[in-house]
Amino acid sequence: MADFKELLTVLERGIPSRPVLFEFYLNERLYRRACGNRYDISEPYAAMRTMVRSFEYYGYDYATVRGSEYWFETGEVQDKATISLNAGHCITDRESFDEYAWMDPARCDYSALDRIRDDLPQGMKTIVMGPGGVLENCIGLVGFDNLCMMLYDDRELVGDIFDKIGSGLVEYYRRSAAYESVGALISNDDWGFNSQTMISPDDLRKFVFPWHKRIVETIHAAGKPAILHSCGNYSMILEDLLSLGYDARHSYEDKIIPVEEAYEQLCGKMAVLGGIDVNFLIQSSEEKITQRCQKILDQTAQRGGYALGSGNSIPAYVPDEKYFAMLRAVGKGKW
Repeated sequence: MADFKELLTVLERGIPSRPVLFEFYLNERLYRRACGNRYDISEPYAAMRTMVRSFEYYGYDYATVRGSEYWFETGEVQDKATISLNAGHCITDRESFDEYAWMDPARCDYSALDRIRDDLPQGMKTIVMGPGGVLENCIGLVGFDNLCMMLYDDRELVGDIFDKIGSGLVEYYRRSAAYESVGALISNDDWGFNSQTMISPDDLRKFVFPWHKRIVETIHAAGKPAILHSCGNYSMILEDLLSLGYDARHSYEDKIIPVEEAYEQLCGKMAVLGGIDVNFLIQSSEEKITQRCQKILDQTAQRGGYALGSGNSIPAYVPDEKYFAMLRAVGKGKW
């Protein structure tokens, strides 16, 4: 039975009464397996019900959902397994910045968050994710190479772009956090590659982190926990990360830092969510997956602040049986 209080205990760095699962998102195949003929993503409320049914089916205490249709529209991007960080850019200078059709988060429809309240299983809450993050959306609008050049050529314009994105996200989270159905909120923003940050730590501190601090303050003002989902190497910005006020961090890769080590590094400072490397899930046997999951549950059992899950998400190229091997570690016997 779902019980968001168990996840809340983890987010508060406490010891839950049972192992807790956490996942950013799954994939369509798993959603369809959970929902059968009730699978429906035709409109926001239907999609939200599909997420609730799916996450409940696999044993989660929450479901990740979008708060509204708020988005940062970019140019055309080809639908491929991987895409360039330069694809789809549409802001190249002051003129294109001024002409860009910025969506107003205050005019978006958040009503599905109210409607879903009566559809939530007892004890369950939603967790609202963002429409991308502060840096992610800037890269999407400007292009990575262009952003690197713009940081050198026109820092005033860079600041204006980040301010427009950041202020919009703050309002999106402010409105989303107000709903009773929402138990926590995720700020999803990738900051790094495997070996370093995407832009310099100093530029992150100037343009990106101040907006993350405001996002956290906005979420906390509503009495809700703030979760950071961020991929990449954070060793150069660890103290900055801890200073932002996030209650938990998600997204870990073995080739950056295994989650077992990350837990020792972050325990008592912020909760650690997930961390079973996606590549490990794909390449390892089911037995090895379950064993590793059981070991980290043992490692964290007496200190708390940990929920089991993948290092990032469960994309379609992760075999279902490998995902189920992870679930078995928390006693999900039907898998």
